[in-house]
Amino acid sequence: MELLAGRLHVDNLDSFVADLGGIGDTHDVTIQAFDARYVAGRRHLERAVALADRAIERGENIARDRAVEILCYAAGRRQIDRALEMGVDEGESDVVVLVDGAGNELATRTDLEDRFGLESVSTLETADGDVDADAEIDVGVDAGVDPDVDADPDTLRSFFEISDAERSATTASLQDLVCERVALLEVEK
Repeated sequence: MELLAGRLHVDNLDSFVADLGGIGDTHDVTIQAFDARYVAGRRHLERAVALADRAIERGENIARDRAVEILCYAAGRRQIDRALEMGVDEGESDVVVLVDGAGNELATRTDLEDRFGLESVSTLETADGDVDADAEIDVGVDAGVDPDVDADPDTLRSFFEISDAERSATTASLQDLVCERVALLEVEK
């Protein structure tokens, strides 16, 4: 799995999604774009990919398209329309784009960098502001990307319904709690 980040202006969402799909088809990879405010760190998206793939292998998938299945797991939502809130929308926003598959991820990254100005970098900050040691991208100042790309803890707590009481009852990071929500989607089937 490779992650890219940047600030995008999307004029037409259908065209943008079609462009991502075309690049993915060309290189035999799955591409999914996320609003960066909802991404709690690399482990969040890795967990979503692993669970989506397991559901597909078992024939228990929610969506027909792997990219949409990954989106549903990342959002911790069974309803595709509710999961789409975590996706990219028209207008300008900070994004994290996931690329995964057996194809040529280097060529895919080059196409995404050239077409949309996205960057692939070395570490991804978690929603708590900590650097995820297992990460491979940084959506922060060091990457040359706008620092606002980092997920907003209040947005994450609201979207994933993580209460103050839950936060105070555990030493788990916000990223850990989001990953728990992703895993719970599997249980809630």
